[in-house]
Amino acid sequence: MREIFGDKTQDVLRNLKVEFSSRRGYMGVNDEDGHIIISIRHLRNAQERVLYLDIIHELVHVKQFMNGQELFEHRREYVDRPTEIEAYAHTVKEARRIGMNDTEIYEYLEAEWMNKDELSRLAHNIGVAVPKEQEA
Repeated sequence: MREIFGDKTQDVLRNLKVEFSSRRGYMGVNDEDGHIIISIRHLRNAQERVLYLDIIHELVHVKQFMNGQELFEHRREYVDRPTEIEAYAHTVKEARRIGMNDTEIYEYLEAEWMNKDELSRLAHNIGVAVPKEQEA
């Protein structure tokens, strides 16, 4: 967290609003005020390390919001957005720090909103090896 927010870490965390929602999905950052929204279903059903990595990812988006960056840029595909690449890069760094290998990280990256080609492109964009069995 200090790598993301630096000297502002305590202030950011002290003032960060977290909303628990019954909406479908996982986690996200509200583009109006920068607070984190967490799906209760995701909170109940996801593995602990998935939740942890998702929080890291969303905290990067909180910082981006604070810096005035556009989080939901629609001119580029999801896997090519600089904000997503930055958030996933921090997440991957932390995943490796906690002992995950590239195959596990690749599996973590899988999401229903990405097809196989997009997933491979995201993995490439953030330096994660695509498992041999997933290559085209």
